[in-house]
Amino acid sequence: MKLNKTQGDFLRGVIERWEAEGTITTDTANRLKTSYTVRPFEWKELAKYSFWIAVVCGVIAVGSVLADHFIMNFLEKLFLSSYGLASGVFAVLAALTYYWGWKRRQRLPYKIFSNETILFIGVVFTAVSIGYLGAAVDNGSGHFSLLLLLAALVYGFLGLRFSSSMVWVFALLSLGGWFGAETGYLTDWGHYFLGMNYPTRFAAFGAAILLCRFAVRGKRWFTDVDHATYVVGMLYLFISLWLLSIFGDTRSFARWYSMRQIELWYWNGLTLAASAIAAYIGLRRDDAVARGFGISFFLLGIYTLYFTLLWDVMHVALFFFVLAVSFWLLGRKAEKIWSLEFFARDARKVKEDMN
Repeated sequence: MKLNKTQGDFLRGVIERWEAEGTITTDTANRLKTSYTVRPFEWKELAKYSFWIAVVCGVIAVGSVLADHFIMNFLEKLFLSSYGLASGVFAVLAALTYYWGWKRRQRLPYKIFSNETILFIGVVFTAVSIGYLGAAVDNGSGHFSLLLLLAALVYGFLGLRFSSSMVWVFALLSLGGWFGAETGYLTDWGHYFLGMNYPTRFAAFGAAILLCRFAVRGKRWFTDVDHATYVVGMLYLFISLWLLSIFGDTRSFARWYSMRQIELWYWNGLTLAASAIAAYIGLRRDDAVARGFGISFFLLGIYTLYFTLLWDVMHVALFFFVLAVSFWLLGRKAEKIWSLEFFARDARKVKEDMN
């Protein structure tokens, strides 16, 4: 096995611990230590960041081209004269790019980052094609959410077909854009839809994504996009909950501005409770996604609570002193439970040695 430095240090520490406790013999420990090597340089990380930089530089290059008046005039004459032609050209480019990426993945499956970069170019071509299609069929109704739904369906199909988390993420983002635009269109771009403002709607949307994810988790066709779905669903849910802790389910900015922030205490409580539950589940089940979102948004919720509710009531030093003491006590309790596990194990070992 070839491991990075962090993995190598962890595995060596585990083997040495087993050897010290007598779980394995010295010969077995030496044999295990020679069964892996530590990579001297992280070429994988370099490849990933290099392709990211390549994409950014490509975007800058395209922007520089568009900034050139001569080239811009040529593109306007070529494409703006016929939106349908422009949509067709970019659709063909997207199809050719996807085909290239598909054949390359079959031939060179180990070149993960370059293959994903090719698919990303196809995603961009698809977005441009759908944008021009919308301009071609526009009748002035303003119902552009249908274009976002089309993009979500295309990206969703391709994400599953290519087992690409990156393309699948664009499908979920497009689906969220469609949901927001469609509910806005149905209410003539009002603030409320079925008694919910935008943060409330997207909190429900994020929860729906997570429920669907847990419903199909374990299905073979869903395995490659499971993690991406989990992360995007949590993003929708927790960012929306955090916005609710600030704005609540208010009808308008004017209504929110006239409210006292203490009236939103239940939204603050909901955000902190959801974050605490996620952190608990993450710590109990070693779920890095739930743990990360739970702890991050719990801390963010605390800061928000202070700035919205207690700014004029409690001195900042007293507020954070209370928090420091609370987390100190929580840390001591967790440390005590963790230490008892080791004491119990050591006691069993001593008892076995005496017998």
